[in-house]
Amino acid sequence: MASTVVLDTTMTCKNFKTLAQRGYYNNCLFHRIIPNFMAQSGDPTGTGRGGSSIYGEKFEDEISPSLKHTGAGVLSMANSGPNTNGSQWFLTLSPTPWLDGKHTIFGRVKSGLRVLQRMGLVKTDADDRPVEEVKIIRARIVEHDDDE
Repeated sequence: MASTVVLDTTMTCKNFKTLAQRGYYNNCLFHRIIPNFMAQSGDPTGTGRGGSSIYGEKFEDEISPSLKHTGAGVLSMANSGPNTNGSQWFLTLSPTPWLDGKHTIFGRVKSGLRVLQRMGLVKTDADDRPVEEVKIIRARIVEHDDDE
């Protein structure tokens, strides 16, 4: 059965798209990968403490109660509490229902889920930082019509 989900995350999507188009995410590390949980990136400093949005340092949440962290490949904004979105985001590696209502969901992996699954297996240190660099070489936005 097909269904349609409307994302009401205009600011979040615009932020992500604009930062990607500006090359902001190019060469960004995945600075935190936790097996069976998530892989986090979007901080150009690579520390997990940096980054800002196109709206200034932080912007408000756009949480939709109908969107859930139901499995691997959900794209959400990382934050340090309510209304603290910047440039950082994460991809889930498994269902993470405790994050529902706390992080703005604004996408889902359409293809390449196997790559994400393999990322979840990399060796990490005590701070969940990959021992060997895992990074985005080049981020780009691919737009296509609704028929795909």
